[in-house]
Amino acid sequence: MAVCMGLLPAADFPDAEIANGRIRAKIYLPDAQNGYYRGTRFDWSGVVYSLQYKGHNYYGPWVQRTDPKVRDFVYEGTEIVGGPCSSITGPVDEFGQVGWEEAKPGGRFIKIGVGVLGRRDEDRYDNYRLYEIVDPGKWTIGKSRDSIDFTQELTDSSSGYGYIYRKALRLVKGKPEMVLEHSLKNTGTHPIRTTVYNHNFLVLDNQPLGAPLVITVPFQIRTQRPPNKELAEIRGNRIVYLKTLEGRDVVTTPLEGFSDSPNDSEIRIESTKLGAGMKISSDRPLARESLWSIRSVVAMEPFVAIAIEPGAEFRWKSTYSFYTLPAGR
Repeated sequence: MAVCMGLLPAADFPDAEIANGRIRAKIYLPDAQNGYYRGTRFDWSGVVYSLQYKGHNYYGPWVQRTDPKVRDFVYEGTEIVGGPCSSITGPVDEFGQVGWEEAKPGGRFIKIGVGVLGRRDEDRYDNYRLYEIVDPGKWTIGKSRDSIDFTQELTDSSSGYGYIYRKALRLVKGKPEMVLEHSLKNTGTHPIRTTVYNHNFLVLDNQPLGAPLVITVPFQIRTQRPPNKELAEIRGNRIVYLKTLEGRDVVTTPLEGFSDSPNDSEIRIESTKLGAGMKISSDRPLARESLWSIRSVVAMEPFVAIAIEPGAEFRWKSTYSFYTLPAGR
């Protein structure tokens, strides 16, 4: 069951804090009874709700409250209200559903990082729907001063799927960097074929996002659905915001033009207005990539393809570098 009340103070949810002398990060912990996030869309591990560097905070809630009647999110007066499956913070992973096609109505399927879910009587999977969690698996958490590790072990004999999923958040010694290390071992009898992407909910200093905000990637961007030309435009390998987002403004576009090199997964997001920036890089090539942003959040979404035979293991890593920008840049 997901959190269905208004957003409560962070101290009311199980959490942990890590620091390396340069940056300090606060993370919500997986907890089926009391956790901040108990939806069935996103991976429960590594939910960063605050990351501070040189007076800037890079993550936080992008909705003002959560309502169980809301599907994704809605605008109510001056508030942005999120549904239970979308109300989450930070650099969070979402895996594609596994075993949905084989499961009959009323059967089971898998969401890695969530657990075994009960399928309802519908033709298509709906990632905004709150499914029954039949088995959340077994979570194990280990923590040190500058890192935190999550392991989820799950076996579903009825579907034949099983896995050991590990995710670690590590702050690099002496640097304003955070590394997300993932591994997924297939312990079931069926291949696991899916995708994973990080939604990267960037909420910078809790300020409205927009001009002068620039997103830069290594490749020349092509797209079949360019962003609203009054709000942002593509200039070569950059997406440049033309105004600060307000009201119900939305900037969204799928990005094409990348190669099969992991180098093309690099993303830079910079706000000269706030004097802060962030670089994201990965050791895996892009399967696809999208941008989605509204007034409270900007999210670059890099997708990675996953194919794991029984007994095999797949690893991937992302590095987040945080930095400040000189005034007037």
